Amino acid sequence: MEERASSTKNLKRVLGFGDLMGVAFGYIIGAGIMTLLGSAIAMTGRSVPFAFLMAAVITICQFLPTIITAGTVRLRGGSYTMVAMLCGKQLAGTQVIIFLFQSMSMAMYTLSFGSYFCSLFGLPAVYERFIGFGVLTLLYAVNLMGVDKFAKTQRVISATLILALGLFAGFGMGKIQPGYFASEGFFTGGVFGFLQAAGMLTFALGGGSGVVSLSAEAKNPTRDIPLVAIISTVVVAVIYALVGFVGAGVLPVEEVAGQNLTVVASVVMPKFAYVFFVACGAGLALVSPINGQLATGPRPVMQMCDDGWLPRKLATLNKNGSPWVIQTWLYVMGALATFANLSVSTLVSLSIVAGGFISVCMNLCVMRLPVVCPEEWGASKFKLPKPLLVLACLIGGGASAFNVFINARNLTPALLGLNVVVVIGALCFGVLRGRRVEMEISYEKA
Repeated sequence: MEERASSTKNLKRVLGFGDLMGVAFGYIIGAGIMTLLGSAIAMTGRSVPFAFLMAAVITICQFLPTIITAGTVRLRGGSYTMVAMLCGKQLAGTQVIIFLFQSMSMAMYTLSFGSYFCSLFGLPAVYERFIGFGVLTLLYAVNLMGVDKFAKTQRVISATLILALGLFAGFGMGKIQPGYFASEGFFTGGVFGFLQAAGMLTFALGGGSGVVSLSAEAKNPTRDIPLVAIISTVVVAVIYALVGFVGAGVLPVEEVAGQNLTVVASVVMPKFAYVFFVACGAGLALVSPINGQLATGPRPVMQMCDDGWLPRKLATLNKNGSPWVIQTWLYVMGALATFANLSVSTLVSLSIVAGGFISVCMNLCVMRLPVVCPEEWGASKFKLPKPLLVLACLIGGGASAFNVFINARNLTPALLGLNVVVVIGALCFGVLRGRRVEMEISYEKA
């Protein structure tokens, strides 16, 4: 494998608006609803469509400060650059450890893919983890071929996912049982169950802001990334809500709670459409975010290597311009979590709770943006009067804190303790390692 020295400065700026939109849709659409709809129905019953809409509100509030920042400067290291420029050296180091810990969340999709594959072909559940590991291995190999090929693939995947979910909603709407809103299955978990479902479902809608990690490779990041993040989140939330009506309204709530969408799809869809939905729709929905995480995840880590938090050798590029060492780390972590005895909902909560600490701090620190880069802020399309900027940051920080609280309640004391240990360990790493780190400025005018 041919290798060469690397930096986020060496990444090619080849991604346009359409490429980024395809990545965002592929990163969000399908995977969340395929994976989490059954769990959300178990929490709130037939009010699940409104939980998706509430999740969209929480999600946009959470990444509102990120949108403002991404619309002001090019962030070569994605969210890591935001923390480094606005929150200081110690919290930048803290994010290094938390980011690596969060890479386990990839197993949420590998496990779900294995579940759907076994459902389609009638295989025993014992094969689920091995099938998930197989698709992870395949996508790891694909991502070693370069980001431009990944982006084009994601656009095709996104179109296929929209078609599959459209067929599910179209065939199912006419089969929703009468009295949907009057049903005893509405708000089954009360107000808190509804909020808990919405908090969990933010994981299903949060992928739109992931395109920030591709800022170094975007042609016009300050225009395209904010638009892509907002549009993709709103459109997917509406699609999810429509699918949620069908998923919760055709069969009794107790039959679909905790189940995947094949249970309802087999009832509402003819054979040809059902096979397409499971093989292409569900399968690609779960493949897409794995693909996206392997592609976008290494970019912040590359900047961490540039800054000296991690060995620079980790950011080595192969002949296709792919950071293969970091991608291998993500692959290994995803594989280990796939074979660990953790549920999908636990993996989601683990990821959100640990990362939420950084999210709260980062959102609040965006208040410093006009001071850190006054020239770029003056020219930004997102320039706000100081009171409105402070309000946006408080809303973002509050939404992130609320999400941490809601998802922390899903964890056992042992897993919650693990999150606390990770955050404390990450803080110690940031303080101790920070004494020997000289960070470069990784944001620039676009």
